[in-house]
Amino acid sequence: MSAATGPIAEEPGEPEKSKEPKESRERFDAAGRRVLLVCVAGGFTTLLDQSVLNTSIPALRETLHAGPADLQWIVAGYSLAFGLALIPGGRLGDVKGRKWFFVTGLALFTLVSLVSATATEPGVLVAARLLQGAGAGLVNSQMIGTLQDVFDGQLRARALGMYAVTGGLAFALGPPIGGAVLALAGPEHGWRLTFLLNVPFGLATVALAARHLPKPRPSSRNADLDILGLLLVGALTLALMLPFVRPPGWTGWLAFAAAALLLLGALAGWQRRSARTGGHPLIHPALTRSAPYALGTATAMAQFGSSLAASLVLTMFLQDGLGLSPMGAALVALPSAVAMGVASALAWRVVQRYGRRTVTAGMIGSALAILLSGLLAHWASVTALPWLLALLQLLGGASVGLMGSTNQAYVLRHAPAEAAGVSGAILQMAQRIAAAVAVSALSGVYLRGTAGGGGHRTAFLTASVVCAGVAGLAVLASVFADRAAAREQREGGPVALSRGRTPVR
Repeated sequence: MSAATGPIAEEPGEPEKSKEPKESRERFDAAGRRVLLVCVAGGFTTLLDQSVLNTSIPALRETLHAGPADLQWIVAGYSLAFGLALIPGGRLGDVKGRKWFFVTGLALFTLVSLVSATATEPGVLVAARLLQGAGAGLVNSQMIGTLQDVFDGQLRARALGMYAVTGGLAFALGPPIGGAVLALAGPEHGWRLTFLLNVPFGLATVALAARHLPKPRPSSRNADLDILGLLLVGALTLALMLPFVRPPGWTGWLAFAAAALLLLGALAGWQRRSARTGGHPLIHPALTRSAPYALGTATAMAQFGSSLAASLVLTMFLQDGLGLSPMGAALVALPSAVAMGVASALAWRVVQRYGRRTVTAGMIGSALAILLSGLLAHWASVTALPWLLALLQLLGGASVGLMGSTNQAYVLRHAPAEAAGVSGAILQMAQRIAAAVAVSALSGVYLRGTAGGGGHRTAFLTASVVCAGVAGLAVLASVFADRAAAREQREGGPVALSRGRTPVR
């Protein structure tokens, strides 16, 4: 799900502000509606891809004879490339104009979808997924910037809110759509058709973008990309991912941990040096100094990673462990989509009454749903288990719908003014990188648990406990973010973004 703002309640202790004009007084004009349609269509196409693929993983594995490491790269590589493309894509769009970067990114995504659909070797599909992720990251960075360029005030908030809801719906609707495609076409051809779904949507959106997006307005300033910072972030992510893709033994684990710490220190040192020398660091130092922003970003990372990983592992367990068809697995996941949509629509009402505590409550609900799913899978009967898991999907979907966009709105609200322009892109990048690590780690725990002879139920329980632990970290981060925001308010610290405003790139 993407970083965007939405209507949020005043924080505890915040002075009451004057009434603002109702949103109904501001309408999108015809040109604005066309731009919004293009951005929403591009977002839906690229964000749907990963959640649709989850349902196809067992079929894909059998057809391509893919091993656990291949599957982890096929799923996690997309998020990794997506996240790493966001910041340079946004910077290039700022300087050179967004329209043709949008078209290029979506054309690349669409073309490589054809390569993915016709792949006959796991390595080809891994490479294609990396290119798809890069194209999707380039597209989404231009969409966020375009919406901020074209719209102001409440219209901007509404446009970004619609983009965020689109991402949530794509995430929730993916499994049912993937299940329906596999049910109609069969497993051998169905997983290929899930990639081909991208092609008509992608081509139509490319045509609409070429016609309706604003003409590029290049800037005279230099893009000044922090290439070294980006490389360090990529290397750090790989150092966290690789031990789960190919477990190296205790000595190897210690080596990877030491490498991750060294890379983290090098990244922090480089970012400080770049800021001191007047450069444009990848991660603006002011963002790390804002406790509400940093802790809210940590909450979003743990939530996004645990949600994607839990969805993938559940889909594999339902098909491999319980023997359900892809459509049967999709029906178990369907309550999550329904609950997420309803909760997202009603979240603003809950937030108005309970404030940021809504985020913490939502994360608690998500962690409990994941943990209880693992426990029930271990002890419940095979007959009752799909129904019980569907019920827990209802709880999990409602929890994520309640807190997802709400937390993002609070995070961006506390972005320091001097870093407001990059705060949304950094939040999205952090979520995608967290997803890459979480998906590779949790799928590795499950796949190697089943290969080790412990059985699907035990493997799913183990993966669910670990995943619930990640969600629990989000709960802690949310609690501390709430306290940091309240402390900042008591001390009279500035809130970077006033109510109803969004950052300008």
